[in-house]
Amino acid sequence: FVYDSDGEKILDAMAGLWCVNIGYGREELADVAHRQMKQLPYYNTFFQTTHIPAIELSERIANLAPADLNHVFYAGSGSEANDTNIRMVRHYWAVKGKPQKSIIISRKNAYHGSTVGGGSLGGMSAMHEQGGMPIPDIHHINQPNWWSEGGDMTPEDFGRARAAELEEAIKQLGADRVAAFIAEPVQGAGGVIVAPDTYWPEVQRICDHYGILLIADEVICGFGRTGNWFGSETLHIRPHIMTIAKGLSSGYQPIGGSIVCDEVAKVIAGDEFNHGYTYSSHPVAAAVANENLRIMEEENIVGHVRETVAPYLKQKWEAMTDHPMVGEAKIVGMMGSIALTPNKATRAAFKSDAGTVGYICRERCFANNLIMRHVGDRMIISPPLIISNDEIDLLITRARKSLDEAMEIVKVQGLWEEK
Repeated sequence: FVYDSDGEKILDAMAGLWCVNIGYGREELADVAHRQMKQLPYYNTFFQTTHIPAIELSERIANLAPADLNHVFYAGSGSEANDTNIRMVRHYWAVKGKPQKSIIISRKNAYHGSTVGGGSLGGMSAMHEQGGMPIPDIHHINQPNWWSEGGDMTPEDFGRARAAELEEAIKQLGADRVAAFIAEPVQGAGGVIVAPDTYWPEVQRICDHYGILLIADEVICGFGRTGNWFGSETLHIRPHIMTIAKGLSSGYQPIGGSIVCDEVAKVIAGDEFNHGYTYSSHPVAAAVANENLRIMEEENIVGHVRETVAPYLKQKWEAMTDHPMVGEAKIVGMMGSIALTPNKATRAAFKSDAGTVGYICRERCFANNLIMRHVGDRMIISPPLIISNDEIDLLITRARKSLDEAMEIVKVQGLWEEK
């Protein structure tokens, strides 16, 4: 819960901005930050130097990450980490004698940050309209959003068709020029888009077949949100690089990074990688992140998600499709979305500008002391992982009340029309 300037107690179903995984008010993290500031407030990790918080955090991350993902290149945010990934994968191929492999394939409506590099990797047209994005050698294919784009196809056929677009793009661009494919296991800022079950196995096969590096952007999905430590584990993805941030420190300090597999790290270590940030593995941020992960392990927060609250939330969330304005309810772990529609049978969009109805619903949520976010006409949630079943009941009660009120406003304003 958070409190506004009038003292209203508000249920934060977005965990800040997808990040406050262990909830607000954890004094342990403030205490660790205080101690670290007194001991060593800053030092860099350039020129063969490091410090204890960076070493301890890296060891913990390597132990938590899947398989051979044992190396971490730190940044101050997920955006910066994805900028690092652009340079890293291109440098990797250059060291291997294939500098022409510079193209990174991403997806439309993906989100990979707000820097020029991260914004280019992302596929959001509103961002590309500003600032000269995307930069060269970034190619976008369509997203696996069956509700909005699946037409008459079954979800299974649609998932295979959208995965096939990756293979088609590789053939069109030339496998000798494609360096990597980047994707969120579950699209977050794009509207919590959950791909059909047929999508990721085929994407993995294609990347393996063509020798393309696979980057899983785990900034939102990572550190327990999907019911495992990483979304890649939940969806059985085998990435070469994982982008991390947000839940890494539960938002208590700005820190991000790239978890890199042994093969990529070994190749890069054989040559100078002229890249880094002043605040890479900042000692205070690293100490706080390490304490955050220690708490998550000690309190079994990932198990709490997987075994208790995620199954309960899934049941309650998917039941919201009984509401007249809800056409689809998708959820993985503790991130969910509902699609608002005037016609469930045809999956129609509202005639009004995209996001008009979603904004009305979002405003009613705030009026009912619930923080939900709208992406177009989808409503999304990503609550703190420590939420209880009773608090989930409160979330659902307030969400349903907000939907009822929003639907009434939509009808009164004459917006209940199909596009």
